[in-house]
Amino acid sequence: MSRNIITPLMAVGLGWATALAAQTPAVPRDSLRLPELVDEALNLDPRQRLVRLQSDETALHEQNLKSGYLPSISAKGYAQYQSDVVTAPFPPPPGQPGIVLRKDTYDMSVFVDQAVYDPSIAPRRAAERASLRLSQSGVAASLYGIREQVTDAFFMAAALEQRAAEIRTTIAGLEAQLSEAAARVRAGTALAGDTAMIAATLVQRRQDELQLGSDRTATLARLGELIGRPVSEAQVLILPDLAAEVAAIRSAMDTLKARPEFAQYAAQRDQLTSQMSVEGATAKPRVGLYGRLGYGAPGLDFLNNAFDVYGIIGVEVKWAPFDWGVTGRRKEALEIQRQMAATNEAAFARDLKVAIQSDLATLDRLQITLAMDDQIVALRENTEREARVRLAEGAVTTAEYVDRNTELLSARLAWAQHRVQLAQTQAELLTLLGAEVR
Repeated sequence: MSRNIITPLMAVGLGWATALAAQTPAVPRDSLRLPELVDEALNLDPRQRLVRLQSDETALHEQNLKSGYLPSISAKGYAQYQSDVVTAPFPPPPGQPGIVLRKDTYDMSVFVDQAVYDPSIAPRRAAERASLRLSQSGVAASLYGIREQVTDAFFMAAALEQRAAEIRTTIAGLEAQLSEAAARVRAGTALAGDTAMIAATLVQRRQDELQLGSDRTATLARLGELIGRPVSEAQVLILPDLAAEVAAIRSAMDTLKARPEFAQYAAQRDQLTSQMSVEGATAKPRVGLYGRLGYGAPGLDFLNNAFDVYGIIGVEVKWAPFDWGVTGRRKEALEIQRQMAATNEAAFARDLKVAIQSDLATLDRLQITLAMDDQIVALRENTEREARVRLAEGAVTTAEYVDRNTELLSARLAWAQHRVQLAQTQAELLTLLGAEVR
């Protein structure tokens, strides 16, 4: 074919996808979009409940810590008998009764402890909040796999849908050719074998359509399980247009840390830092008030055998300045854990950067491949059209026409597959980087 014929065909090829889109009817109301499906699947996952439960648990722990500045009240009582008591070593003065202590004693007391200064409460509350952030970021990271599962099922179903559409287009064309061939047989200008070959090819295409339909039904069932509701085969999957999002994110990949794992690593470092603060605060002195109100026999005056009311109030200071380096070693161990978390984060970021390169290369290849697919389809359409005209004129055999028709179908299927692959790779790249697919 000469160059002056190929050039206009290439121009036609570049506009083939645009013309096909122009002929496509408006997006049906009963359609499925990837972002909505991802949201449905995430909302359905039972692990979402963990976020609320973790918040409730932390609130209870913080409430307990707040209670540390409230007075602690306790009661104690006892009654006892002892076999011997203290006796005076000298006789009493003349005319004075001797001192005789009672052997049965009784006491009922109420104790009150009030913390005045406890430097560990604020760090412990901060540690509780850091633990909550770590737990919730862990839930977010565990839920991220749902996005990948929904994305895989969505694009698998979309690819099957695209292939089935091309098969249906081919079936319609073969049915028209079969009718024309049957008319030529009746007119005596063609042999019955011509219709048999087209009919056999038509049956094969219907088998392909049946297989694609079965595979799509299974994939939609899997998608329905993920989102918690059945997906009708009549619903249309709308491929997302993510070119602008991908172009924007490619320029910010080195600084982007949107994956939930990065938040999890940051929360882990914050938690370890808070624990280090708690360790340091526990080594500081604590100040409190205490009081005791009792009724017993004897009271505070042990020489008085009568029942009496008594009270005690005081200030208490607790401090353990020497712990033989235990606190220091605990803080060193926590610092080592912080360094381990930072190391794991750096390794995760490196693995992510390596994984991205494959998607970027695939994106560049598919964009070029799709442009070539447009040219190939345009050339195959022209060849099939010429073969169809020449078949009607009797210039080519039915087998030659069927070959050209099969080649056109293969070209269209390749275009449909690459189109879905491009959208899927774009979505996977955004998902890999933690960006929302919208």
